[in-house]
Amino acid sequence: QVQLVESGGGLVQAGGSLRLSCAASGRTFSTYTAGWFRQAPGKEREFVATITWSGVTYYTDSVKGRFTVSRDNAKNTVYLQMNSLKPEDTADYYCAATTDHYPGSSPNGYGYWGQGTQVTVSS
Repeated sequence: QVQLVESGGGLVQAGGSLRLSCAASGRTFSTYTAGWFRQAPGKEREFVATITWSGVTYYTDSVKGRFTVSRDNAKNTVYLQMNSLKPEDTADYYCAATTDHYPGSSPNGYGYWGQGTQVTVSS
């Protein structure tokens, strides 16, 4: 079992940066794949980025070159560094985890979820 707690959301102007953190419980978290998803009001939850247990990363096209996902297994924490933020990045951001090494981009591939953290980018 893994419990996830996100932090780091907030209000930022367009072009600014935020770093989201996802702290996980459980001594085996280093063997999990961790992902970030976001959900804007009235829209479905969408994939943002993922990092496998071995450090391989994947991104949705709209954030490539602006967002970076990383993990510190010693701290049981996954990060999402978000740069050059745009108003369309505004959403609730969720951390997710799975024991599946290559779960893909569907939320259905992840069994563990945090409560979410809100990111608002003003124009």
